[in-house]
Amino acid sequence: MDLLLTGGTVVTMNREREVLVGADVLVQDGRVAKVGRGLKARGSRRVVDATGKVVLPGLIHGHLHACQTLFRGRADGLELLDWLRERIWPFEASHDAASLRASADLTFAELIRSGATAALDMGTVHHYDAVFESARDCGFRLVGGKAMMDAGEGVPQGLRESTADSLAESLALLERWHGKHEGRLRYAFAPRFVLSCTPELLREVARLSREHGVRIHTHASENRKETEAVRRYTGGQDNVAYFHTVGLCGPHVTMAHCVWLSEEERTQLRESRTVVCHCPGSNLKLGSGIADVRRLLNAGVTVALGSDGAPCSNTLDIFHEMRLASVLQNVNPDHGPRALAPMEVLEMATVNGARALGLEDEVGSLEPGKRADITVVDTSGLHASPAPDSVLSSLVYSARGSDVTHVFIDGKPMLKDGVLTTLDAGTVTANANAHVERILRPRKRARA
Repeated sequence: MDLLLTGGTVVTMNREREVLVGADVLVQDGRVAKVGRGLKARGSRRVVDATGKVVLPGLIHGHLHACQTLFRGRADGLELLDWLRERIWPFEASHDAASLRASADLTFAELIRSGATAALDMGTVHHYDAVFESARDCGFRLVGGKAMMDAGEGVPQGLRESTADSLAESLALLERWHGKHEGRLRYAFAPRFVLSCTPELLREVARLSREHGVRIHTHASENRKETEAVRRYTGGQDNVAYFHTVGLCGPHVTMAHCVWLSEEERTQLRESRTVVCHCPGSNLKLGSGIADVRRLLNAGVTVALGSDGAPCSNTLDIFHEMRLASVLQNVNPDHGPRALAPMEVLEMATVNGARALGLEDEVGSLEPGKRADITVVDTSGLHASPAPDSVLSSLVYSARGSDVTHVFIDGKPMLKDGVLTTLDAGTVTANANAHVERILRPRKRARA
């Protein structure tokens, strides 16, 4: 069935970055067929009146941990390494398949409700089938993989794995899920970060990713203490420089954070065309610092945007991340209050996010032939009125996830008039609450 969205302000994110007022988007067979004015659908059709609303490409998270959403608000007031060792790793180790499914369902419900249609996800070490199953059932577009951890100080036994087991399980997941369900689900190798992986694991991941044509998703240079620990672990090398020596750089690699970079590392990122994902909310809450996004963009590095995990960002609303990404660059005296234009921020959440997932030919813009991943936003609320001259200003500085009215993935409705269509919000939250209570019960008894 065709889909026709009529009369909206269409932010195409095409090569010319056209913004078309009073325009239509025609979807046929799950892909954008035409963008323009006065369009008509063939045969039977669904028509969505987008008059007074903004129609834009589905927003894309370039770094996510669906396994952590169950633990929102349970790891406040800690820096990165303590946050991992004292809270997050023990929590992740407590997951079984059912609780991981509950966490993933909650994640995708929140993402869709706030206008996201795709994400690059890093799981915990075990049970990653549950995350793919959740994305499959609710219709979300996911590139993801199990965390790989064959080393590391303070890693609980439930997460530690051998190099051979880590690689074998990753390959088995790749075989089961990569390219499945109309191509919505794809695999990515996910070595957690330098400190939790042996050189042997990283070199083999580099080889296998090229052999199978899949992405690599990891963390780099997030926290000052982490970078110091990496230098000790590697004999003096920084994160990106070390990844470069083991072959984990290139356009098929996405590195989250990259807050603490040397000039050499910026050069390596640019020359290798490695993608960086900026997570401002997480970096602020964990006290990690502020990535110099303006400098990275000036150097020609592709920078996407992500929320990271709920325990270090609390919200998975990418509108929140867009606002933070923009205003935080302004405090850098080298850049000033015009550091990032709204269009550049929106690029991070759309076309650059598509590159972070390796899907730039499929999503990220509203152009004929692209998959019909579409988000409709109502910017007429009190917090966004009166409307500014630029709709981009409304989207980046004023809009919230709760302003999203419709979401389509492959032209199929995921959100209609603000109501989820493939997930029931009440059921999802009740299930999440039940599972988190089971996981937290032993910790409560230990404190009693």
